[in-house]
Amino acid sequence: MIKRYPRMVGIAWALFVIAFITSMFTASFYLTGSIYRMAHLQLPDLFSQIINLLLCLFFTGLLIGGISTAARANGWVPERNVFMPIIEAMQKIAKGDFSVRLDDRVGHDNGWGTLVKSVNTMALELNQMENMRQEFISNVSHEIQSPLTSIRGFAQALQNEQLSRAERAHYLSIIEAESMRLSKLSDNLLALAALEADSRAFEPTHYRLDRQVRDIILACEPQWREKGLDLDIALADLAITADQDLLGQVWINLIHNSIKFTPSGGRICIELCQQDAMLVFTITDTGIGIAEQDQPHVFERFFKADRSREQAKGGSGLGLAIAHKIIELHQGTISVISTSGSGTTFTVRLPAASRQPSAIS
Repeated sequence: MIKRYPRMVGIAWALFVIAFITSMFTASFYLTGSIYRMAHLQLPDLFSQIINLLLCLFFTGLLIGGISTAARANGWVPERNVFMPIIEAMQKIAKGDFSVRLDDRVGHDNGWGTLVKSVNTMALELNQMENMRQEFISNVSHEIQSPLTSIRGFAQALQNEQLSRAERAHYLSIIEAESMRLSKLSDNLLALAALEADSRAFEPTHYRLDRQVRDIILACEPQWREKGLDLDIALADLAITADQDLLGQVWINLIHNSIKFTPSGGRICIELCQQDAMLVFTITDTGIGIAEQDQPHVFERFFKADRSREQAKGGSGLGLAIAHKIIELHQGTISVISTSGSGTTFTVRLPAASRQPSAIS
């Protein structure tokens, strides 16, 4: 009733207060009148009204004080500061307890309800951030622990004097590979942290995007030739104003992933074109693909699709997260479409910088 008709409740309280004060003033008037008659006093009207008003206020305060005392004595009114729940909640939050929630079922239509909702929202967001922090630490620990375990195991194996020269060289190559994996993980973590903190200088330049992509494809030639992959390349002559080094990391990551997850003898199609005001880069492979339930998570940090990435070895699950952040910094988008076992298509859309790339040397 109170929540549905707050205005009617307010009017009722106002009428009650007016009636209460009127009754107190009336009682004071008749009481002082009786006293004046008994004492045969005849005071000026102004003095009489002032005395009546003071007596009315006295009786009102006395009655309200008595009612309040009786209510507290009988437990009808809690002796608690209305701000205490919020103060206690803030103290718990300050100590790291983000699970606290205040009762926000009442008071939505006033400042108190807004304050309660704000505290609950703050606690919820802090709790989510804490969960993300703990998950991040757990993922980093797992990624570091795996190569360290390999390095330690093969280092112990090298102490065996009965090992042949070939076995010893094989173990050393594994230790070197795992060390490089740790180094790459560290570099990726630093890069992602710098991008998310906006501490890396953003240095846009005007350059030929098609030439950058072509150079990266040629640099990867030993990898795709070794697997006998067929590359279909269609790059329109396009320019862009962007951070060349950052975008280079995106193309390297996408091309390396396609080569890594495409079986020998497969096919990779790379296309760069302009669609209205956007430059569109697409890379499609005939690789092992990504399961439908995994696709919404491929740009999350440390995410790995078990049925695909584990089979291809390596990777920390940070490459696509870094690529996603870089594309966001350029006001672009990156998306993925894939069918498990049939291949994957990544599409990057970036704002076009120029319609006359041929003018760029």
